[in-house]
Amino acid sequence: MNQMSVRATIGAVLAGNLLACAFAPSAFASSHREAPFITRSPKVDATDFYMFRSYQAGRSDFTTLIANYVPLQDAYGGPNYFMMDPDALYEIHVDNNGDAKEDITFQFRFKNTNKDTQLTVGGKKVSIPLVINGGPIADANAAGANVRETFTVTVVRGDRRSGTRAAVANADGGGTTFDKPLDNIGNKSIANYDAYAARHMYNVTVPGCPAPAKLFVGQRKDPFVVNLGETFDLINIKAPAVEFSANAEKGAKDDLANKNVTTLSMEMPTSCLLNASAGDPVIGGWTTASLRQGRLINPTPKSDADVSKEGGAWVQVSRLGMPLVNEVVIGLKDKDRFNHSKPSNDGQFADYVTNPTLPALVEILYGSAGAKAPTNFPRNDLVATFLTGIKGVNQPKTVTASEMLRLNTSIAPTAPGAQKRLGVIDGDNAGFPNGRRPGDDVVDVALRVVMGKLCTINIGCAPGDAPAGALRFTDGAYLDETMVSTAFPYLKSPIPGSPQK
Repeated sequence: MNQMSVRATIGAVLAGNLLACAFAPSAFASSHREAPFITRSPKVDATDFYMFRSYQAGRSDFTTLIANYVPLQDAYGGPNYFMMDPDALYEIHVDNNGDAKEDITFQFRFKNTNKDTQLTVGGKKVSIPLVINGGPIADANAAGANVRETFTVTVVRGDRRSGTRAAVANADGGGTTFDKPLDNIGNKSIANYDAYAARHMYNVTVPGCPAPAKLFVGQRKDPFVVNLGETFDLINIKAPAVEFSANAEKGAKDDLANKNVTTLSMEMPTSCLLNASAGDPVIGGWTTASLRQGRLINPTPKSDADVSKEGGAWVQVSRLGMPLVNEVVIGLKDKDRFNHSKPSNDGQFADYVTNPTLPALVEILYGSAGAKAPTNFPRNDLVATFLTGIKGVNQPKTVTASEMLRLNTSIAPTAPGAQKRLGVIDGDNAGFPNGRRPGDDVVDVALRVVMGKLCTINIGCAPGDAPAGALRFTDGAYLDETMVSTAFPYLKSPIPGSPQK
């Protein structure tokens, strides 16, 4: 395959890069602060995207879509905590015919209402500085909440901007506006956070879908694990492979262990995501966030409502499908361009994948211990895994090479207790890279694949192309299904802002 053909298929590009990105035995937070511009707008920074056949008992006919936003949330982050941006548009896209363009989009918009609770102090009414006023917080829109955060969801069929639009509605209480729970301030403010959050899990009707779906938006414990600090310190890890240390897979700290995240979660009947005329069980998915093209900042605002005025067309500023792509695959000068791009235009990034640099860096740092980089160029093994899907596993019948998460919905979910954290490369075809479950250790999977794991089984290359292909590379931050939940929304309750007593 020559350079031009690689560009045409765009395969090597993102795939190789994507994995290359993952190569570094670190796990680089899947997409936390990954590009210069997005660091200015953390409320629209997508951190992780998941798509998998639901494995909750009795829900195997459903597919769960999870888009996480607002990275590195410290539980004590008051007084405003981590409300979503009311001037932003958050989206989850589904491609169900393999053309690298969205066919179904779920759009989330948020609104924050300040109730302006006031106390009488010295005979004057004065607004309080907190998001709660001291009353009990146990239900949606509780009287004790000083701020009410609500959201709407719109389903768009066809192009995300010009397609057919319809509102998602509450199947139980009616209406199209939903309450988002306050973040987990602490048990004095919210005595039973699990019960409180459960009151914000909705059964919803999605126009064009005959069966109800589930919906939850709110703060959760960040399920991603990563040895972040040592990874970016020139992979300052003592042992990047199990062979170098008996306890390497669990030998490092998880730098996200005490961090929360905001999740946008939907559990859809799988049939509602498929294209019946295409007769293909494979779907692709990714999430994006967009801001208005123009912003005027008011130098003398009279209230929160007129601090700025937003206008113009929506401009995409965040994008995430497969994990780890933008962090260490895309060059620094193009990271924001990648965030602004669509899968159908991914050919522009081909040069970053045909000759990935990260495997070479691993060899420079650990070559004396046997960590030799693969020698096959372009990296067709990475193209199959990350840009087109693996034939016989999750490759669509007709596919346009592009970066997105792909899921074969005809593969039955693996039940809790039987899931393998390394997914497909360990014989569990219901796991990553066939979609992604919260308990899939994508860092270890990506590290092994980028260093040539697939060459050992003749997928896109031969065993001789990957001297270190059989090594069990790891970043040392361990993740498996026991660290997440077994029921929707599958992510654990967020860490409280003050210790539980």
